[in-house]
Amino acid sequence: MRVLIVDDDRAVCRVLEAQLAREGFAVASTCNGSEAVELACQTRFDVVLLDLVMPGVSGIELLRELRSMAVAPEVIIMTGQPDVDTAVEAMKLEAHDYVVKPVDKPKLIQVIRNAGERRQLKRENQVLRHLISQVEHESPMVAASPQMQHVLSIIERVAHATAPVLITGSTGTGKSLVAKTIHRSSDRSEAPLMLINCAGIQETLLESELFGHEKGAFTGAQAVKPGLFEVADGGTIFLDEIGEMSSTMQAKLLTFLDEGHLRRVGGTRSRQVDVRVVAATNRDLQADVDAKRFREDLFYRLNVVRIELPPLSERREDIPGLVDLCLNRFARPGEDPKTISEEAMAALCDYCWPGNVREVSNVIEGVVLLTTGPAIELGDLPPSLASTHRQEAPPGASTTEPPSLAEMQRHHILRTLKFTGHNKAQAARLLDINVKTLNNKIKRYGIK
Repeated sequence: MRVLIVDDDRAVCRVLEAQLAREGFAVASTCNGSEAVELACQTRFDVVLLDLVMPGVSGIELLRELRSMAVAPEVIIMTGQPDVDTAVEAMKLEAHDYVVKPVDKPKLIQVIRNAGERRQLKRENQVLRHLISQVEHESPMVAASPQMQHVLSIIERVAHATAPVLITGSTGTGKSLVAKTIHRSSDRSEAPLMLINCAGIQETLLESELFGHEKGAFTGAQAVKPGLFEVADGGTIFLDEIGEMSSTMQAKLLTFLDEGHLRRVGGTRSRQVDVRVVAATNRDLQADVDAKRFREDLFYRLNVVRIELPPLSERREDIPGLVDLCLNRFARPGEDPKTISEEAMAALCDYCWPGNVREVSNVIEGVVLLTTGPAIELGDLPPSLASTHRQEAPPGASTTEPPSLAEMQRHHILRTLKFTGHNKAQAARLLDINVKTLNNKIKRYGIK
């Protein structure tokens, strides 16, 4: 248990530090309130013994500062001048206890142990809520195909290691699910798994999200904020779309991977963090390295273990399992999941699924919403799936030569718009693109 003593009387600090060290506590002390905040930000103390009356920053002000921290310690107030109003204010700020000097040593030891146990229970509850939320919202991996069986075997072999993992594959193949499976299968499963999309956050904000920032580090930084690497200490962090990270952030990430410590934005102290990094990309990072768009040293640092996810068109054995999974996930409240006819399932298995697993999810969600009966028939599927490209060529296409990719895309967009009653928002969601992109394609292909 880590204990911080804050008292303006240096002699009191020395005595308490010696006594608590003999009881097996890891103890630090300071006579300065501002330094106490800095120490508490640098090290996660379980308990803080806080003198109420100090020059400069008062004990109540310091208590308020400690309670505002992202991971707040339990605080025990000490004072030689007992005051009812001050004690009430301390309790309102959620101080664990209030003791009067001179403090009886056995009593103080017991109060500290009680505070430490309370802190431990809070942390266990946080972890438990985190795990429950993961279980409630997470889907199992479908691995009926030899390719996905091979992926699972790699996960089993590397899950308990600490080496970085790089997951590659086209959009929608399930890279985030692989990262979550690695974490759940590892010795770090009881610690947090933090996920961040590197393409969805501006560079300046991404540094703060990953490494944290100090109060006043930039406009709007009104409080100390630990970054995701600190929050995931002992666990795993998943960096999705790593290929979109700027060169500046690539350099900072490389430094962290090499040295294992970080420094918050606006901070001066380094913090040691134990985090396993799992990264993913739909880009060809080797090509980006050759074109000087991605750092070669970072690529080699991340590419210790490589997991390549094949597109769904190359592992059609997984389609029935994915469909069943989606039917259960999107079942209407109070109703049994819809069933699917053999003819409809055959059409789904015959479709090329350019959007991969994500497209399966989007299509099945739409079909479940629009189908009125208990079973999904071939006629309930979007026209582009009911008459697959293997059975029906787009209008105007040659019967002897395969249609161009543009012709196929135009045909697919037309059928999807027809299926949704020309609802562009729903069509864009089924196509796994945004409405702006859909409008651009409608204009490009001259779709009326």
